[in-house]
Amino acid sequence: MSLHGDYDPQNIFAQIIRGEAPCYKLYEDDDVLAFLDLFPQSHGHTLVIPKRAAARTILDIDADSLCKLMRVTQRLTQALVDELQPEGVQVAQFNGAPAGQTVFHIHMHIVPRFAGQGLAVHASSKADPLELEKLQARLLQRLGG
Repeated sequence: MSLHGDYDPQNIFAQIIRGEAPCYKLYEDDDVLAFLDLFPQSHGHTLVIPKRAAARTILDIDADSLCKLMRVTQRLTQALVDELQPEGVQVAQFNGAPAGQTVFHIHMHIVPRFAGQGLAVHASSKADPLELEKLQARLLQRLGG
């Protein structure tokens, strides 16, 4: 898919927002939802999405919604760094299939990076649900949730 096109309200993130698909939720308010990635690039890989903006890419979202998205992204990045103590952290956002976007609902990736790990852009295996539950509990406690 290219940069341009119609928003698909049946994409997986829209389904998660509507409660039609499960997620390992870390944060939610009226405008933003954040959850652990089921196919993580690294331990702690988190996705942050707008709930109200039917935007496919950064070119489609209004500035206020983007600011709310980034505010939560920054807060969760700090929580992940504090909890997991990675050597680095990657915050990324892709626009269009040629740039690596696979779900066409704008979203931010927060990927803790550990020494010797490499920089895989797409994971090939699904995370262990028990490990996701344990990490979710740790992060929710750190976030005060």
